[in-house]
Amino acid sequence: MKLTKLASLALLASATFNSWAQINTTDLEEVINTSMARFDVPGMAVAVVQDDKVVFAKGFGTSNLNTNAKVNKDTLFGIASNTKAFTSAALAKLVDEGKLSWDDRVIDHLPEFRLYDSYVTREMRVRDLLSHRSGLGLGQGDLMIWPSTDKSIEDILAGLQYLKPASSFRSQYAYNNLMFVTAGEVVARVSGMSWNDYIEKNILQPLHMDNSRAGFSRIPKSNKNWAIGHIPMGGKLNPFFVNYLEDFRGAGAIASSVNDMSQWLLTQLAGGKMPSGEQLFSEKQQAQMWHPHITSMASKSAYEAYHQQFRGYGLGWSIEDYHGFKKLGHGGGILGMVSQVTLLPEKKLGIVILSNQQAFSALSAVTHEVLEDALELEDKDWVEELAKKHFASKQKAYANAKPDTPADYQSQLPNINYTGTLHDDWYGDVIIEQLDGKLRIDFTHTKRLKGTLEHYTGNTFIVKWDEKLLEADAFIRFDMGANNRVNSAKMRAVSTAVTDFSFDFRNLNLKAK
Repeated sequence: MKLTKLASLALLASATFNSWAQINTTDLEEVINTSMARFDVPGMAVAVVQDDKVVFAKGFGTSNLNTNAKVNKDTLFGIASNTKAFTSAALAKLVDEGKLSWDDRVIDHLPEFRLYDSYVTREMRVRDLLSHRSGLGLGQGDLMIWPSTDKSIEDILAGLQYLKPASSFRSQYAYNNLMFVTAGEVVARVSGMSWNDYIEKNILQPLHMDNSRAGFSRIPKSNKNWAIGHIPMGGKLNPFFVNYLEDFRGAGAIASSVNDMSQWLLTQLAGGKMPSGEQLFSEKQQAQMWHPHITSMASKSAYEAYHQQFRGYGLGWSIEDYHGFKKLGHGGGILGMVSQVTLLPEKKLGIVILSNQQAFSALSAVTHEVLEDALELEDKDWVEELAKKHFASKQKAYANAKPDTPADYQSQLPNINYTGTLHDDWYGDVIIEQLDGKLRIDFTHTKRLKGTLEHYTGNTFIVKWDEKLLEADAFIRFDMGANNRVNSAKMRAVSTAVTDFSFDFRNLNLKAK
């Protein structure tokens, strides 16, 4: 077929465009190694998919400083909140099958579901569970699932009704894990199998994500290729094991590798069609998941960095614009382990990064470098740019982490006056007791929340947890009765800049039993 001059030029331009749009894997490896060194990340795995192909999948460094085992593309990490998109996809499949609707009332599937406000209980829809607009605050109620509690799904659902909302229903974005835990239980009730089984049998297995599991305890004992987290403290990296947030269920429990996650990315970029050619979920449902259900303010720094005009949240996905392109993604965080997923659908580009240190900036630097390459943007040293901000912010946070000296110091009552059992309606019992002359605190549902109370002033103490790597020191202020015994107590983190928001001590309303 004879081409016109204009058509020939168009083809040439297209070929040139496709040429520069391909990811330079040699440069990518250099950036990964530079980022790991700059942010002191022991292990990282990265996969990039582009134009329906996996163009890069590789592991770097070590998965565990205690063993020096190497990271490869099959090394399992906890993907934490990147699990949320899988829970949304599970519900999308059930919607495709006609077993539920996004606009079904939650109580129609979970009759025992109750929130603090009866109106919200009645009107909460399935899509509301997945879009962080329930009215609950940031991380509110997370102490029911973190760190590793003994609470069942029944206990968690029963506790929801005691959480006082931080805002009105559907009015504000506030990241909350418990609604995704609830969404996971909707999957279980509608499908007739546990959330874990449903995810594995209906998503992971069809995608041939053969090493991935919906929970750390489900990893075969024969598979030793999994990473442990590392927390920087005291001038060194400290290996720190957590079970990949297994208690988070539909909000954060999946263990996966970049080799497996590449299949997930390819499916997302193909409108729900798996590499096998079969449809995992329909394009219609993907449009629902990728539609902003609530928005939040675009940040000035993000505008300056990559011209962010808006940002919002769909169903399990964060959504924003990046230099004029729609960008979807999510982060996942565990103490000592973070992950990041990024999609640019218009460029058929996907990136997944898994790591075993908690420096998100290390992952963001690699992601921005890939996007810069794919979009042929002005060259920036993203590693150094983000490192400057990261370390300055970290230095400031730790400089302000210690409590100020009380302006009007007051002595305490005898230790015995503070002892007893306190109860919070959604968490349960917290015991204060005197052992060997010291006041001890015991969060009875959480093995890792045991510590010592150090006097601060008056009836206020600072809780020093036995596990220092939690970095979650907290104030506890006792309200005393006329008999100088405890009536109630309130808690809050000493430093919100250092302590993870899932330590939501601020939401406890402890009362003497």
